[in-house]
Amino acid sequence: MNRLFVILAILWASPWSLFGAAIGLLGLLSGGGVQLCGRVLEFHGGFVAWFLKTAPLVKNASAVTFGHVVLGRTLRLLDETREHEFVHVRQYERWGPLFVPAYLFHWCALWLRGKDPYWDNPFERQAYDEAGC
Repeated sequence: MNRLFVILAILWASPWSLFGAAIGLLGLLSGGGVQLCGRVLEFHGGFVAWFLKTAPLVKNASAVTFGHVVLGRTLRLLDETREHEFVHVRQYERWGPLFVPAYLFHWCALWLRGKDPYWDNPFERQAYDEAGC
């Protein structure tokens, strides 16, 4: 990928990356861990695990992506979900700060139509298709 494009993609997704990093830092302060995988920071354990078990919309998730930050309950779950979550990273690079509103729009529209807001969500379907899940 062109270096300028990479820099622009990181900046475009940075509002959500900062949100994810804030949660990740709380995870580090509470005994969690962090690793760099390519241009993505991956946080796990501590507050991150609690967040993924209890926060609305991500409740009981193994992992979730915010920009260039992936939050996982454990290191093993990060390894298992990496391909799927990296599709979401690319989606953030395309949609930038509009990704979460677009995701939530689909979530709500699907729910109102009686469909599954997660499994029928086009962002999730793309992530599962491209990750080969």
